[in-house]
Amino acid sequence: MTSAPPPAHRDGAARAGLMLAGVLLLAANLRAGITSVGPVLGDIRADLGIGGTAASFLVALPVIGFAVVSPIAPGIARKVGLERALGGSLLVLAAAVVLRSVPLPGAIWVGTAILGGAIAMINVLLPALIKREYPDRVGPMTGIYSALQSGVAAVAAGLAVPIAGMTDAGWRLSLGIWAALALIAFAVFLPQLRARHTAAEKAMDAAAAEDADAPADPAHVGPMWRSPLAWAVTFYLGLQSTIYYTAITWWPTVEHDSGLSIVGAGWHQFVFQCFGIVGSLTAAALLHRLRAQSGLAAIAAVVVFVGVGGQMLFPAAGVVWVAMLGVSGGASITVALSLFGLRTRNHHQAAALSGMGQSVGYLIAAFGPILVGALHDATGSWEWPLFALLMVSVGIFITGILAGRARFVGERA
Repeated sequence: MTSAPPPAHRDGAARAGLMLAGVLLLAANLRAGITSVGPVLGDIRADLGIGGTAASFLVALPVIGFAVVSPIAPGIARKVGLERALGGSLLVLAAAVVLRSVPLPGAIWVGTAILGGAIAMINVLLPALIKREYPDRVGPMTGIYSALQSGVAAVAAGLAVPIAGMTDAGWRLSLGIWAALALIAFAVFLPQLRARHTAAEKAMDAAAAEDADAPADPAHVGPMWRSPLAWAVTFYLGLQSTIYYTAITWWPTVEHDSGLSIVGAGWHQFVFQCFGIVGSLTAAALLHRLRAQSGLAAIAAVVVFVGVGGQMLFPAAGVVWVAMLGVSGGASITVALSLFGLRTRNHHQAAALSGMGQSVGYLIAAFGPILVGALHDATGSWEWPLFALLMVSVGIFITGILAGRARFVGERA
């Protein structure tokens, strides 16, 4: 007769299961509130009476929020605890999603700004949580949550218009409904809020304290901003994110101006997101087998180059190029997010590198689509904007090779 597992074992298994579910639900909230806006942006403009410039700023506002809040996220987590910071961010996110959907003057702007800050907290701290809870599976776990956030982003974009057409609430319901996802994530993550420092965290701190090159004391993470490797990771994240946010902002217009119907361009965005999932899962499967990630980052950058160049030279094959952009983008973001854990020795350093990388990186990404649009307005065509994206892909190639080297932040070359 098989004996039942001891209570301690059952408790440990239950905590591990809830932690995994919490991580996945945190990831599910990272893009839904952003990608659900684009498909109903025309309705928002008509209802609020805003112009194209204001609408572009509304789309860019969350990404600017990433840049503003990311540097302070590690400090908040050190004061209140990693779990509490993440749980609180989910509640703030739910409130922000509701706020931007209520018919009050300025609510959409304030709610969208707060939404960006809440997502920034999760963006920065989730890699640190994975580094702490899954130190030997950083790559696979990052790939899984990157694929999930891409999948939910695709679903949010696809359901935005149908949901808006269900009731007279229109786009307000279409945006506000995603507060439920944040509340579900909080409910699942709630048991983790009882303990500020788990046994795993304490063990990692103790091990890191013995390593002079990787002190666990958060006061020692300041030199991160003076590390060439940290800057390579930062620029790699920023440049590859520039391609992503430019693609979701301008690619339908690029394809439509090349002769594709608006409906076809919309379906190509779905293809883009789906192939992003493929890229994320492929990168996740390869990361844990690689000592260095330079080769994988370089290959993804080459695929970006071919995708952009293909759109310039052979726009009739647009579905091929958008698929290449999707798979390379999914792989690149998985590599970029994994580097926060792979290039650091403990979760304090991972949080510090994540805060630095996402503050500067997303600032670059926020202005990328704006500059691409300005270049198009100045030249009257997409030739020069696409050429600029080719140059960005070269930058991704170079920074990916530098950031992917098998080293830790703080090590001497």
